[in-house]
Amino acid sequence: MIPIKPYRTFLCAVVFLMVAIMAPTAFGQDSGQSSRAATQKDEDINFDIQLYLILASNREVEDNKLPVVLDPIVKRLRDSLAFKHYNLAATFLNRVKNNGKLDVSWVGGPFAIHGSPAQTNPSFSQFTSLVRVVTDDSGHEVLRLNEFRFGTKVPIVVGQTTTTVANTGGGFPTVSYEPVGLRTDLSLREGSLVIAGTLNVGPSGDALVVVISAKRAAN
Repeated sequence: MIPIKPYRTFLCAVVFLMVAIMAPTAFGQDSGQSSRAATQKDEDINFDIQLYLILASNREVEDNKLPVVLDPIVKRLRDSLAFKHYNLAATFLNRVKNNGKLDVSWVGGPFAIHGSPAQTNPSFSQFTSLVRVVTDDSGHEVLRLNEFRFGTKVPIVVGQTTTTVANTGGGFPTVSYEPVGLRTDLSLREGSLVIAGTLNVGPSGDALVVVISAKRAAN
């Protein structure tokens, strides 16, 4: 016959040992499930990526009213670059998932190159980026746009066609499309505006300023 007190001590020891063995397994399962749930939640985040193209010029052109959101950017441009006028050439809004790839191409209106008949020709543009949310050293979320690329083909007049008998209205310009673009990796806080780069376009000395912003999509 086993004494009651030693038996209880033995039973408690067995129960304690079982709990000690099973606890890490249960904790690991809970931790793994939480981690997977968090990962899935992060994967489901959508972002609205806004691209602004600002045309900077020293030509005597009329300034168009820019969106108020671009005021800090234009102020910074005026402090940094020697251009008199800044006008919004185009703006685009696109949605992409976290850890997704954004790839957009379009046929746009002409860039106003002074004194060039090519300004009636369209431009061809494209931008791509890999989008990912990360946490910086301060514990804040930042959005990384890895392998960000923006490119456009600008029409440039390179010559004049010869007038023929059938064509008595004068020669037509010979237009060549010259590619310009940039490629970079950049990070930005949600809701902030970032100047990705500036590109010279056309013989008039104009520049195209590429500005990016991003915010979490509402739905």
